[in-house]
Amino acid sequence: MLRAMNIDTAAVDLALTTTRAVRRRLDLERPVDDQIILDCIDIAEQAPTGGNQSSRRWIVVRDPELKAELARLYRDAAGDFMIAARDRLEGTDHPSAPAMRSAAYLAEHLAEVPVIVIPTIVGRHDGSGSPGLFDSVIQSAWSFCVALRARGLGSAWTTAVLAKAPELKELLGIPAEITEIAMLPVAWTKGTDFHPVARTPARQITFFDGYGRTYESGPGTPVSMADGPGVVVESDIAAPIERVWAAATDINLPANFSDEFISAAWDDGHDGPSLGAAFRGRNQHELMGEWEARCYVDVCDEPNAFGWCTSDPTNPGARWRFEMQALVGGSTRLLFRLLLGPGPSGLTGFIEQAPDKEHRFIANRLRAHRANMTRVVDGIKAHVEASNSTD
Repeated sequence: MLRAMNIDTAAVDLALTTTRAVRRRLDLERPVDDQIILDCIDIAEQAPTGGNQSSRRWIVVRDPELKAELARLYRDAAGDFMIAARDRLEGTDHPSAPAMRSAAYLAEHLAEVPVIVIPTIVGRHDGSGSPGLFDSVIQSAWSFCVALRARGLGSAWTTAVLAKAPELKELLGIPAEITEIAMLPVAWTKGTDFHPVARTPARQITFFDGYGRTYESGPGTPVSMADGPGVVVESDIAAPIERVWAAATDINLPANFSDEFISAAWDDGHDGPSLGAAFRGRNQHELMGEWEARCYVDVCDEPNAFGWCTSDPTNPGARWRFEMQALVGGSTRLLFRLLLGPGPSGLTGFIEQAPDKEHRFIANRLRAHRANMTRVVDGIKAHVEASNSTD
């Protein structure tokens, strides 16, 4: 038996971090041997499954007529939309343009792919949201994709055809009690030089001991300001990113929603967001009273991110940031981030008086911040969606 210490972790990590959705680089001409598909399925079947029951079933489609029908169903379900979106966005700098170009290519050439694999599982999902079915097959299908990658083949995880489940079942003779999970076009890849891509760092999307709790380092036991404690609140907004940016950079808009923030005003010489610009924010708190904080814009990447730090740009008391991500379909994901410290802030005096309670002061302060940040994000969402619907 292979011992864990003998596993080449670099090779494993390479396969995991470079298993991409391959579409335009699928080799439509080179044949794929059945044994390679079977070998990859054997590997995929080693994935964990609920109750240790062998319930996964794999459909391998090679017949040209069947592939043509699958391609037709795929285009009816989403492919024609993707092709139209590609044509509409071609030549623009829209963030969805590359994805639509790739998706449209697959829709136009799906019937030419050497093999199409459809993983399924015995059983029907009851729609309750309870685990027990999909959680026994998704990991196996992903293992299949990674095994392909390790052998020089590629695939793309597609699910749009599942919207045509009755037609799909009829076409392939799939029994009613079987659930289709995905459709995976399989081919050798044109070259194997795939690389990891930029993703959000783990520190920003990993939450400790509760949703939305982040740390720049640590967390220690107990938590301290040295850990860089923070909070994240997010929501998807049914409006284009430019509108969300306009709302997020209106420094007075949050005052309509927050219990703590009162108002803000740009310093002389500044009338809008720009890197290095400064403004003063007025705040109130039942324990801390009312105070004014000088804020410095340290992130201004239109329309993706707008942030500021308080008190001292070289040693801020807190760092705040709005991040916007354009989503397929025209919506926008808005994230509101806060990191406390590393410099002094309103918490400093409380901590100095009772250092043994530092972790409690931090927890209480973050709880209050999260409540207000949630009000702000919900308020921005309502504000932007209302204005968007009136156009």
